[in-house]
Amino acid sequence: MARYLVTGGAGFIGSHLAERLLKDGHSVTVIDNCATGRLANVAHLRGHSKFNLCVESVLNEMVLDRLVCDCDVIFHLAASVGVKLIVEKPIDVIETNVLGTTMVLNLARRYLKSVYIASTSEIYGKSEQVPFNEDSDRLLGSTTKSRWCYSSSKAIDEFLALAYFKEHNLKIVIGRFFNTIGPRQTGQYGMVAPRFVQAALAGRPVEVYGDGNQSRCFLDVDDAVEAIVRLMDHPKSGGQVFNVGSSREISINDLAKKIIELAGSKSALVRIPYEQAYEPGFEDMRRRVPDVSKLKKWVNFEPRYTLEDTLGKIIAYYHIHP
Repeated sequence: MARYLVTGGAGFIGSHLAERLLKDGHSVTVIDNCATGRLANVAHLRGHSKFNLCVESVLNEMVLDRLVCDCDVIFHLAASVGVKLIVEKPIDVIETNVLGTTMVLNLARRYLKSVYIASTSEIYGKSEQVPFNEDSDRLLGSTTKSRWCYSSSKAIDEFLALAYFKEHNLKIVIGRFFNTIGPRQTGQYGMVAPRFVQAALAGRPVEVYGDGNQSRCFLDVDDAVEAIVRLMDHPKSGGQVFNVGSSREISINDLAKKIIELAGSKSALVRIPYEQAYEPGFEDMRRRVPDVSKLKKWVNFEPRYTLEDTLGKIIAYYHIHP
């Protein structure tokens, strides 16, 4: 059995990944400064004999050095995420994403460890040439729009990771997550599905930003975890970039209506201008649709859960954790 280090492991995806790796019989160490992650996400794992938790930043080199030395594989998920956080704290976003990844890769090279780098569909910017494949061109807005600092910081992460693969022959795999959703995700930083579910269950208006015609493709977190575990287990995946998502597209208006229906809610759907929700001049992408043919070809991946399945799980979660 392997020893895994999960950075950002008390976060939404990281906690589900840690849970899965422990279920498979592996040892798991999580490092998280709990800036956006929550100790409650891993509370049920803390009594497990093969689970260790370190509450610290990945920018603490002394601590991270020890953890990397003692592991076999790194899943690097630590990052500043969420549109609201990107707009409000761009310095934290840039520094955490770029400096954190630099630290992880430097230490992976020192101890010859394999690394999964969590990237994002934000990489593609506001391009409308959907579906996006891994070699698609990127189209970003001006640097005066803080909206695009996250995309740019994750692009630097990818460039750096691929350079480490090329120059140091490390096994580096990059996965671009497309709108991963599920239990334990918080709406605090602008994540749409939990925000809608919480509002619907409370009977509050479900607030759709913009005109609501923008569309997304949502993937269950357990499916996302399955995909990245398979990718890291693949003997020839080093140096490759993969879209990790679903190809089922839905408008945000229709998502809101579906959640209201599934929750049995009488909430009204209201639309909020972007400049009121975020900042003046905020830019968004109209469609975010991945080409997932490469992921299917390499690891025979198909989502197990429908959107309705996953929304049902989120609704059930927030019934228990209002």
